[in-house]
Amino acid sequence: MLAQKRVLVDGKVALDASQVINRFSVIRIDDQIVQALKPTYLMLHKPVGVVSATKDDKHQTVIDLLKPHYDESLLQQLHIVGRLDLNTSGLVLLTDDSRWSSQITSPSSKVTKLYRVTLAHKLSADYIDTFAKGMYFDYEGITTKPAKLDIVSDHVALVSLTEGRYHQIKRMFGRFRNPIVKLHRLAVGTVQLDESLSVGQCRKLTSEEIDSFGDIERNTEK
Repeated sequence: MLAQKRVLVDGKVALDASQVINRFSVIRIDDQIVQALKPTYLMLHKPVGVVSATKDDKHQTVIDLLKPHYDESLLQQLHIVGRLDLNTSGLVLLTDDSRWSSQITSPSSKVTKLYRVTLAHKLSADYIDTFAKGMYFDYEGITTKPAKLDIVSDHVALVSLTEGRYHQIKRMFGRFRNPIVKLHRLAVGTVQLDESLSVGQCRKLTSEEIDSFGDIERNTEK
């Protein structure tokens, strides 16, 4: 069939039996589609108290929130793109496209995450310089990459960072002995949490939002 040019992969004639394909490659043989899976990309407004996991014996998961809206077969394929702690709310991305998610989570991509942080004690200008210089974490033996902190009010700040160290934001404010009251993720890259989404709601990403993380050949039929 290859020699007879009867096989098309993503609209192109396939001639090499060793050609690499993926689960979203569109494959036709004699003008009949034999594979045409379309990837799914979702944003979710995660509530506090819900875990960023597919299964959990103690807490409700982000997948549990999606069950009323999506088939079980799809939910089994989804994974979380950058987790949020149990007590952190805000934007969570989910997909079944591992190539796309790896672009976002890879440290080399340096995708910025934006958080709104509400603190117990008053902020000062000292925070801005300290966050910008990075902080040394003795436990890991590393210095965090520079983070941007903007003071919104006495007790509220916006923090932008490109890392996701364990409890990083909590630990950074811990240097000032300033406990976090609320932590909310507003954006990942240029994708912002849709203000129309109520807590616990989700929607599919737009093509512009999907493509904002870079070019991946996603094979979808028009």
